[in-house]
Amino acid sequence: MEHAGELAVQRRAGVRAVALGSARTRPEIPAVAAEFLERQRMLLIGATGRDGHLWASVLTGPEGFAEAVDERTVVVDAVPGEHDPLAGLDGGQVGMLAIEPRSRRRMRVNGTVSREGGRLVVRTEQVYANCPKYIQAREVVTDPAAPAPLPPGSPPESTGSTDSPGFSSATAFGDDDRAWIEGADTFFVATSAPGLGADLSHRGGNPGFVRVLDDRRLVWPDYVGNFMYMTLGNLELDDGCGLLFLDWESGDALHLTGRAHVDWDPGDVPGAQRLVRFEVDRIVRVRGASPLRWKLTEYSRHNPPV
Repeated sequence: MEHAGELAVQRRAGVRAVALGSARTRPEIPAVAAEFLERQRMLLIGATGRDGHLWASVLTGPEGFAEAVDERTVVVDAVPGEHDPLAGLDGGQVGMLAIEPRSRRRMRVNGTVSREGGRLVVRTEQVYANCPKYIQAREVVTDPAAPAPLPPGSPPESTGSTDSPGFSSATAFGDDDRAWIEGADTFFVATSAPGLGADLSHRGGNPGFVRVLDDRRLVWPDYVGNFMYMTLGNLELDDGCGLLFLDWESGDALHLTGRAHVDWDPGDVPGAQRLVRFEVDRIVRVRGASPLRWKLTEYSRHNPPV
């Protein structure tokens, strides 16, 4: 199915002849993709939560916790906990990213999701690999002092600024949020478009590539990529957007939901083809969202200067 948003962005970017995008993906899971998926200990997902907003989140487990059980079905032996903005996810569209920071390999799986007890079942519609650009190399390390993830049944989100020692929510950035975002070298973006599904993508760069403009707005550069424009194509049709920033050393997560739009004037930002401007509606901070701890081993050589 042709994606009107992707086609519009491709034309604006001057790559009409390339004609790449979600129409070129396939629903089947190749054997090499299935093998890659089953080695992963972390998956990123993007979907609409019970509050009607789009969120990005993380699922983790031992190798094999995600398995392609046939050529169009992925079973994930994990679900978002009650502290997660995607708690209770069961049904609808989902974007999923399997990323292996050590090798800088990644694959994206988009489709529909259902829940079977403590597992998610994804019926695939789009399966494809991406290039390794802007992925920082990281290794999983052991950290016995790391805090455990909050268990299911933890207090649900509220509109206050602090709900529990391990969980808080807000509608504007605090100083800690600003420092976290502006120190990040990686984050994840959830988007969707009516009738065309959800998508979850990776964004990377040197620390400082994301700038916080004020207590509600941030901006990041859109660097040259694979010319598919699946994220920007969705934003062309629906400005809803979810962002996830992980603290790789502590396992903490910063979830943002809001609206984003493309600014086609990159200004003087090094390496930027254009900018993406985001305004937050809601912030959820979760301590110990992931039990994995990672050590940075090398920044991507493709990262433009900041």
